[in-house]
Amino acid sequence: MLARTVTTLPVGEGLLYEPKWDGFRTFVATGPARIFSKSHRPVNRQWPELVKVLESLPGGLLLDGEVVCWLDGGLNFDALLRRNVAGRDRARALARAEPAHFVAFDLLRMDGHDLSRRSLAYRRARLEEVFDAVTDPHLDLVWQTDDPATAREWFEGLRGVGIEGLVIKDSRRAYSPGRRRWDKLKSRLTTEAIVGGVVGSVHMPRALLLGRWKPEVDKLVLVGRTTDLDGHQQAVIADLVHKAGSDHPWPPTYTPTWGADRAPYSRVRPELVVEVEPDVAVSHGRWRHPVKYIRPRPDVQLGEVPTGLDLER
Repeated sequence: MLARTVTTLPVGEGLLYEPKWDGFRTFVATGPARIFSKSHRPVNRQWPELVKVLESLPGGLLLDGEVVCWLDGGLNFDALLRRNVAGRDRARALARAEPAHFVAFDLLRMDGHDLSRRSLAYRRARLEEVFDAVTDPHLDLVWQTDDPATAREWFEGLRGVGIEGLVIKDSRRAYSPGRRRWDKLKSRLTTEAIVGGVVGSVHMPRALLLGRWKPEVDKLVLVGRTTDLDGHQQAVIADLVHKAGSDHPWPPTYTPTWGADRAPYSRVRPELVVEVEPDVAVSHGRWRHPVKYIRPRPDVQLGEVPTGLDLER
């Protein structure tokens, strides 16, 4: 189940509010413990400390939630990125140095029985029953309130520790996989794009050239570039991009701004998704101004990236 972006806090009967965690969306099954990414890829190897503590839960559960890393008083997305590319031995070392937490926000199966067609209120009550017996600090139950004033306090007060905003859910709804039936109010409006090229070299990228799938022509097209990357961002991106072959869909030069001469750049394989923060200015099917680069999103699949210049799919 997914969330659509809203710009004001919805208020109404049956609405529940939860903090929006800055982590990897994850599904967890028990008996035995199995951890899956949002795209249902098995990821037990990346989270050995969670596999161990999940064995303490009853069998027959299917949980929806978020894997987060809490370091130095705040959520740390870079720690998740390090874990995402770690091999088995490296993941075990990181589990000791940068332990992860699983924050559960929904219960889809209990005792092997499907709960997805039951209301959120029913599923939440059963989830609380499960967590009444949980004592391990690596397993957390997401905060939830039906009070808009409390939700606004969370929105303003938790921003400094990395909470991205709020998720708003109707307590009467069933769970609809892949459907945008929740709302999300974010402290900043961001979206995803596919890296198709870099300004500079693949080993020292100065900025990213961003692509989106354009349904009208059925191909990946250039929709903008980022502002210049800092040194840390350059190093992170350099480890994640790879030089493209001759089958790359874009020409070897691009137009930096409208009316400017075409300039060379380095084409990369269009397989890395990044999160960016664009403004509202668009022209000729592109973001008119350089967009702010936020971070890589290896947890987002290419097919999940919005098309055209939409903020969400």
